[in-house]
Amino acid sequence: MNTNTSKHVVVIGNGMVGYKFCEKLVAKQKDRQLFTLTVFGEEPRVAYDRVHLSAYFAGKTAEDLTLAPTEWYAEHGITLHLTDPVVDIDRDRKEVRSHHGLVVPYDYLVMATGSGAFVPPLAGVEKDGVFVYRTIEDLELIQSYARRARKGAVLGGGLLGLEAAKALLDLGLEEAHVVEFAPRLMPRQIDDAGSGILQRQLESLGLNIHLSKSTQEITGYDCITGMKFADGTHLEVDMLVISAGIRPRDELAKSAGIDTHPRGGILVDNSLKTSDSSIFAIGECAVAHHMIYGLVAPGYEMADVVASQLMGETKEFKPFDMSTKLKLIGTDVGSFGDPFAAEPSCRTIVYENKAKGVYKRINVSADGKELLGGILVGDAEQYNMLLQTCKNKTILPPDPEDIILGSRGGEEAGAGIMGLPDDAIICSCEAITKAMLCHEIGENGNNSVDALKKATKACTGCGGCTPMVKDLIQGVMKEKGVYVRNILCEHFNYTRQELLDLVKMNGLKTYTETLNQFGHGDGCEICKPAVASILASLWNENILKKDRATIQDSNDRFLANIQKGGTYSVVPRVAGGEITPEKLIVLGQVAQKYGLYTKITGGQRIDLFGAHVGDLPKIWEELIAAGFESGHAYGKSLRTVKSCVGSTWCRFGVQDSVTFAVELENRYKGLRSPHKLKSGVSGCTRECAEAQSKDFGIIATEKGWNLYVCGNGGVKPQHAQLLASDVDKETCVRLLDRFLMFYVKTADPLTRTATWLNKLEGGMTYLKAVVVDDVLGICADLEREMQLIVDTYACEWKEVVESPELRRRFSHFVNAPEVKDPTVQFESMRDQVRAKEWA
Repeated sequence: MNTNTSKHVVVIGNGMVGYKFCEKLVAKQKDRQLFTLTVFGEEPRVAYDRVHLSAYFAGKTAEDLTLAPTEWYAEHGITLHLTDPVVDIDRDRKEVRSHHGLVVPYDYLVMATGSGAFVPPLAGVEKDGVFVYRTIEDLELIQSYARRARKGAVLGGGLLGLEAAKALLDLGLEEAHVVEFAPRLMPRQIDDAGSGILQRQLESLGLNIHLSKSTQEITGYDCITGMKFADGTHLEVDMLVISAGIRPRDELAKSAGIDTHPRGGILVDNSLKTSDSSIFAIGECAVAHHMIYGLVAPGYEMADVVASQLMGETKEFKPFDMSTKLKLIGTDVGSFGDPFAAEPSCRTIVYENKAKGVYKRINVSADGKELLGGILVGDAEQYNMLLQTCKNKTILPPDPEDIILGSRGGEEAGAGIMGLPDDAIICSCEAITKAMLCHEIGENGNNSVDALKKATKACTGCGGCTPMVKDLIQGVMKEKGVYVRNILCEHFNYTRQELLDLVKMNGLKTYTETLNQFGHGDGCEICKPAVASILASLWNENILKKDRATIQDSNDRFLANIQKGGTYSVVPRVAGGEITPEKLIVLGQVAQKYGLYTKITGGQRIDLFGAHVGDLPKIWEELIAAGFESGHAYGKSLRTVKSCVGSTWCRFGVQDSVTFAVELENRYKGLRSPHKLKSGVSGCTRECAEAQSKDFGIIATEKGWNLYVCGNGGVKPQHAQLLASDVDKETCVRLLDRFLMFYVKTADPLTRTATWLNKLEGGMTYLKAVVVDDVLGICADLEREMQLIVDTYACEWKEVVESPELRRRFSHFVNAPEVKDPTVQFESMRDQVRAKEWA
């Protein structure tokens, strides 16, 4: 069609939903030019991912979050005006006028003005140090102000509020508080019990939670100094982030005479038309079916509906499911269907484990056949299948609790993803069904997540559907009788095992070399730590040297675990739990000098908590001088080999468990692996070292040692299984060398030994054949590779202490002074906590 006869569409707003409308309309037009597009954006940058906005504080750049570059708009003939919001709509002339004076006619107008942060009318809200949390510009202001702040608070304990609280922790404030008016966190998504579990998890990470608090005033002269509450209490803070909800941006529609809701929002019909048939409204500015949809998935569906309407297709916007799953500061939280359904209209089944921070609730119909909704906190692995079971009204098993606890018969409850109906929505952001994905996988050969992203846009929104998409790929290919390679990520078309072999054969020592030779793109948070683990497992070189520091997980970058309030833990190795009085004295002196909290752990060593990053090299310098080494508590590596007192002291002991534990810990202390490793050695069958709950455990017998492997605790505890019995010490070590190196070479990233064994075809029978009977003829290589790790071990912290270049990494600021101001005093964090408890 000639461009002169094409209709002109003007889009007001260039957020995620406005961009998605443009993308949908461009795709539907294909090469035809039925419509020309002009987009006005208020912000100075192109559309970006607001769902993952908090990743900006974790190192993501604005470019990383960008949905499409400026060139994309030009390539598709879209005229884009940034930093130029529309200020007036002339409905009679069908024109819009922008802030910069541009007058643009339209045939159709799409309002995607979104929402703004709701700021309560509090006294003092205009003071310096008070922010909202909506845009990248907001985050830049928060980041800048936080450099001179010590105590921060977030007003609002909902989804966005807890995301903002995570940002305060990431910025390293000494104190971070969450203030919520309701009596529980996330009151719209989870119940009291689930909120209690979540609260304990967040408090353990350093957040201070204040519930049932009505803020009356923000105190201070020019800058905020605190918050005053209706109950007369006061909280001292020097910065505040307000996240008390959203307010639809409907002011432009009101001034143009378009109908709006009394409580805010542009009224639309099922076609998303406003009271003016030439004007549509989509996203958080629109009121559809008597509500505002504040998630990205319904916004994307609205974009598709309007694009379909313009193309003459019959499609309406239907009430949208508001189920959601997210990870809040490391804790999974999900709710789906009707999470608050109550008896007697339904049957409620609850699983709660306070010790592990897990809460699961499902609401089942009175007849036990249908899942109505539920809540997951701490472990949301089953979320996707539960959501689909709920939405598709799938018949439940005879024992409905099996769907959250697992079948007692050892089989999966339900038919899995392949048992879902074809019209089940797998990717709600893009409204992609199981049938669409199966067609792409089976007929078009798009059998990787990356290929499906390009073909269907699945997994490109919130990303929550990715696990189900992976399972669907596996299911479809298995039905076709095709072996599926579990590739690392979209940047490496290899499994971890294949990549490890390629890195070894080519002698690659850095991530850049590996990416250039066997990958593409810039890498991601999945492949970078995985490659870091591969390099460490193969070459045993310092993880902070060359280009390896930047690809490590956050804890490995500082060779310490980050703790509450942004401080770090110091964990020296105490092999087998054996320690001299002299070393105990040194630990006490260091803890006193640096104001550290001390704790004897379940792994029989002493952890020191509360260290500031700049003090870490100095602390370790003193510990290394006293003979200590890194305990690798921060790494995917051997943590501890726990021991009982054995035959030396115990009247029941039949072997010297302490000496053996010390020898094993010193042998494997440099081993980097796909996940952490824990071990134990018991001197008799009374099992005081709990060896059968470890990744590898050894129990003394009258004839020698029994070797157990692949056990672990955690959310899903599993006992270790017997690999060899009544072997001597030398044989036991040789079998361990083989087992550990075989695990390192074949396990997927972040896979514990128990899960690895469960997925290993042939299970323990196959593992014994490989490790004990050497059916593959690889055991000599495995032993040789382990000996290389043992021979090349070097304490990472010793190298840091002795290297000025590496020491410089442990400074918050490049101009930080070498010597602290003696007038600045630090109070023990544990003492602060206790003081609050006693008060």
